Amino acid sequence: MEVASIEHVTTIEGRAQRLETPCGDSAMVWRAWGDGPPVVLLHGGSGSWTHWVRNIDALVRAGRRVWIPDLPGFGDSPRPPGGGDADAVAVPVRAGLRQLLGELPCDLVGFSFGAMVATFIALAEPARASRLVMVGAPALGMAPPHPILLRGWTHLEPGPQRERVIRANLAALMLAEPQGIDAFAIALQEHNVARDRMRRRGLSRTDILLRNLPSLRAPLHAIWGERDALYVGRLDELEAALRHAPGFSSLRIIEGAGHWVQFEAARRFDAALAGALNAA
Repeated sequence: MEVASIEHVTTIEGRAQRLETPCGDSAMVWRAWGDGPPVVLLHGGSGSWTHWVRNIDALVRAGRRVWIPDLPGFGDSPRPPGGGDADAVAVPVRAGLRQLLGELPCDLVGFSFGAMVATFIALAEPARASRLVMVGAPALGMAPPHPILLRGWTHLEPGPQRERVIRANLAALMLAEPQGIDAFAIALQEHNVARDRMRRRGLSRTDILLRNLPSLRAPLHAIWGERDALYVGRLDELEAALRHAPGFSSLRIIEGAGHWVQFEAARRFDAALAGALNAA
């Protein structure tokens, strides 16, 4: 099924098992689909589980149990009690994985901000991560080749002006092809950004992942959009950075796709992810 409308999102969410794990005085929300070996998908900043909405069915068909939280501070989950960035988010996610999976290892797949969270988990609990798949990760010591200017819009009333700003922001950072910035993409972005309670994040603009890669013991795979706004023209430098990880195995580039590669080029991304998850 091509996931191309809010109605499709509602259908997919309706098939999920919804679970909660502690997050401070409240609870973070997880959704799970399918049966089989666990794969945990961690969404990007200003996102929610819907960053992966076009990828869930392929993983379920492949015989996987798919776990996706709304990371603390986003979607339906409250802010983490210990801080306002990826390192603080990783703490309740780790606790949630212990509650849901016990000691069972899992494959960790992290998109953008979620790649930082996944890396902090794999560093803190090496036995947890069977493998780590980074998707469009920041914090690798490379500033974007051009300034990425995003405009605020939550103060605007719903309507054409608000939609124009969201569309421009998606074009600046998330999606490469204008035809992909349709009513569905805009609706997802609008719904997710409005629930972002972690606006002052700064770790993504550091080299914290690059500095930690030599300590990463999990096998590392990476999938990037060729036209990712964070790395345009610098994919050779990207591979050199990823090779700081002792377990680096592969970097797959999805031609023509932008930062939100798993949404923009879902079928090709799904094939690349299957290759990474099935690698020896």
